[in-house]
Amino acid sequence: MKKTNIFLSRLGLRYPIIQAPMAGVSTAKLAAAVCEAGGLGSLGLGASSVEQARQLIAETQTLTNKPFNVNLFCHHHPQRNHENEQAWIDYLLPQFSEFKITPPKKLNEVYQTFIDNIEMLELLLEMKPAVVSFHFNIPSAEVIRQFKQQGIYTMATATNLQEARLIESSGIEAIIAQGIEAGGHRGMFDVQAKDESLTTNTLVSLLHRHTTLPIIAAGGIMDGDDIKLALQNGAMAAQLGTAFILCPESAANAHYRAKLKSQTTDNTVLTTAISGRPARGVINQFIRIGHEYGANKLPDYPIAYDVGKQLNAAAMQLGSDEFAAHWAGQSVARAREMSAKELVETLVQEMGRI
Repeated sequence: MKKTNIFLSRLGLRYPIIQAPMAGVSTAKLAAAVCEAGGLGSLGLGASSVEQARQLIAETQTLTNKPFNVNLFCHHHPQRNHENEQAWIDYLLPQFSEFKITPPKKLNEVYQTFIDNIEMLELLLEMKPAVVSFHFNIPSAEVIRQFKQQGIYTMATATNLQEARLIESSGIEAIIAQGIEAGGHRGMFDVQAKDESLTTNTLVSLLHRHTTLPIIAAGGIMDGDDIKLALQNGAMAAQLGTAFILCPESAANAHYRAKLKSQTTDNTVLTTAISGRPARGVINQFIRIGHEYGANKLPDYPIAYDVGKQLNAAAMQLGSDEFAAHWAGQSVARAREMSAKELVETLVQEMGRI
């Protein structure tokens, strides 16, 4: 039996199509629609509290009885530095003044890491989603063991071979190979390390040769031809994020949708300016302002993100989306507007016979 078929049969999937777990964009309706269409839907829980996570998982379970994936952020705890954080606030004082809001006196850790988050772990062991995936790093061997004891399938993102080998040695069961084309946050374990900037297909081929786990291709994949190429390079499945943002089931607001539909070329950039961690999004005023400040001076993720969220909320009140995080991959110009079911069906038609 082909490895691809083994992977699909393990998760009960008809097609090697995974909807990326985009925090803030993925919804229960989107995940369930992809599952019902034969792919693997996902929930991005990195920005969710335990109670929000419970509600999202429960809602998805009412909409589908098929397996779905929940994704967690495993970033290191940020190092607090008051002077560094105040300097970032001070740099953005002209924007706070422009939007007529008072700058914050301090910054908050807007996203909690799954590392050491006992309550989130207990929730997942209780609700037992079929798949749990990790981004930015991996949890302890003991946590992974507990998931496996419950029959929960585990996956984690790697951007290079070193990270993939750490994933493999941990007992996690599949590797999401995230190429440099991917929209949203890079899954790098160590943001201080040099980014090898490997393309999706280069990374997939590399990991296929040097690891034994199923590989999932992620980054710049928008149509059936992209999926076929990833499979030919050794992937077991493909994970698509930007391709699903224009689906009516996603939580993307009207500004986000208009921004994506207006793209005619690759107008994205990899930046730390918005969140303090490398992420790819459509270029806007906030990214330009952040680049002028200097990435090496930013507060740690997700502390830096707090300022951006406050500025975006104020800018949106005045009708501007120039401070929003419009995360998107390099192939954003090929995004299509259709339901999640229709998109999966279209991808399968484009792939032809698997």
